[in-house]
This record gives sequence, structure tokens and C-alpha cells, in this order.
Amino acid sequence: MRRSMRILPILAAAGMATAPAAAAELSVTVEVPRLNVAEYHRPYVAIWVERADQQAAATLAVWYDLDMRNNEGEKWLKDIRQWWRRAGREMRMPVDGVSGATRAPGRHTQAFGAARGPLSELPPGTYNLVVEAAREVGGREMLRLPFQWPPTAPQTAEARGSSELGAVAINVKP
Repeated sequence: MRRSMRILPILAAAGMATAPAAAAELSVTVEVPRLNVAEYHRPYVAIWVERADQQAAATLAVWYDLDMRNNEGEKWLKDIRQWWRRAGREMRMPVDGVSGATRAPGRHTQAFGAARGPLSELPPGTYNLVVEAAREVGGREMLRLPFQWPPTAPQTAEARGSSELGAVAINVKP
């Protein structure tokens, strides 16, 4: 019994030593602007991580029309052109934890942890978070925000779109 009591603090300390790496988180806030146009459609949006060479490293989220008959919403995913060319055409939608419905105008935040999901397999390095939006009877827009992974200190970055995207911000925590 005494021996197991000595091992418990050692195991607890080992768990605490690994906790910060598993606790790392990347939070993304995307503003879908309210547009005053005759025919408004919610944008399709892809959020992904790209390496320094602009190759896709991980798709974090894809917002599209999931409710269309016969999965017809998937047909329009190729309008998110850069994401489609780099990662989308290789994916079979819907993807659990990645695909979701389009969003109404406003600010939308999603958090992604390092313990599981696409960020868990991301090797250390410099990356860009990319947000691309495309809207039917509208335009396309893409923003890039740089960050380091895994984070050793808190990081924030923000960019502002001019048409299909409003403010986009990332917050990376170790």
C-alpha cells in the first residue's frame, strides 16, 4: 500500500507535465456580414489550416447547406475554390465534427483543441488559418491569419474582409 501511495504523486506529476500540450486550443471567430442586397443567400464557408507552402494541413470547419434534397448542397462546395482545390475534393461530406450548416449574419466562434481532431496531428511549425467564403449571387473572399503550432505563448490575430467576410479573429492558447 505504501508503495502505491508513492507512485500516485509521480503519476500525477507526469500527467500535469503533459497537460499543457493537450490543453492547447485554437479559437476562431468569423463575422458573416449583413448585406443589403436584393437576393441574399448565406455564404458557404471553409476554415482550414495551411502550411507555409500554402498546402492544406487540416480542414477545421465547412459550413454549407446540409438540408438540400439529395445532398445537392455538396455540389456547390467547389465554389469555395481555394479550399476545394487544396483539400475539399478529397473529402466525403458530411464529416463529423467538421461540416455544419451555413450561418446567419453575425459573429460565430468555434474552438478546436489539440487533444483530438485535426489539430492533434499537426506537426510543430508556422501556419496560416484560412477562412474562405463564397455566396450564391454574390462573391468570394479569403483571409489568412498566421500562427505558430503548438503555441508556447498566447497568440491573437485579426483581419477584416471587404465583402463576404467581416472581422475574422484567432486566439491561440497553450
